[in-house]
Amino acid sequence: MDVDIHQSWKPYVKEEFNKPYFENLVEFVKSEYKQSTCFPPGNQIFNAFHHCHFEEVKVVIIGQDPYHGPGQANGLCFSVKEGIPHPPSLKNIFKEIESDLGNPYPESGNLERWAKQGVLLLNATLTVRAHQAGSHQKKGWETFTDAIIKLVSTEKENVVFLLWGGFAKQKAKLIDAKKHKILYSGHPSPLSANRGYWFGNKHFSKANQCLESFKKQSINW
Repeated sequence: MDVDIHQSWKPYVKEEFNKPYFENLVEFVKSEYKQSTCFPPGNQIFNAFHHCHFEEVKVVIIGQDPYHGPGQANGLCFSVKEGIPHPPSLKNIFKEIESDLGNPYPESGNLERWAKQGVLLLNATLTVRAHQAGSHQKKGWETFTDAIIKLVSTEKENVVFLLWGGFAKQKAKLIDAKKHKILYSGHPSPLSANRGYWFGNKHFSKANQCLESFKKQSINW
């Protein structure tokens, strides 16, 4: 794994790269990619940081794992590559946007368009073995991505954090709620959404209202 992260993040994270846990993580990921099929492709592992530069971060969405099916994961949480059918959670995200904002359901599930507007689409674990959800958890990625969440909380002001589901909600302890806005909801997965914990949260209009109150440009969801 080449640690290829956008220049804007480097001054803030270079110390993480020199820590023993990260060196061990790099060795683990290199070995996994050599021995097994893993996702996303190696050159897309740090895509969340390439498409959303540090100075542009306005919204943070936290996922858990990359998609583990062929051709899906592109390094952005909940996002898939162009032309790939939308997984159930992404469908429910788009349905909520449709009902919240009236935006038509999009053809493309590639969320680069959000990232380029300042939405950091951060999975807690940045890699996964094919067809094995959670296979790269507890290998060091969470330490790194927790450091990223703390960094955004510490170094920036007036960021909107969207925490969906129990896993993401645990990250609230890393965020200074006095400086930032945290919105909580159930997860968009069918299990949660069908029980009434997702639909109607209006997180997309609420996030934009927060950004406007912070004198920041709203997101075109």
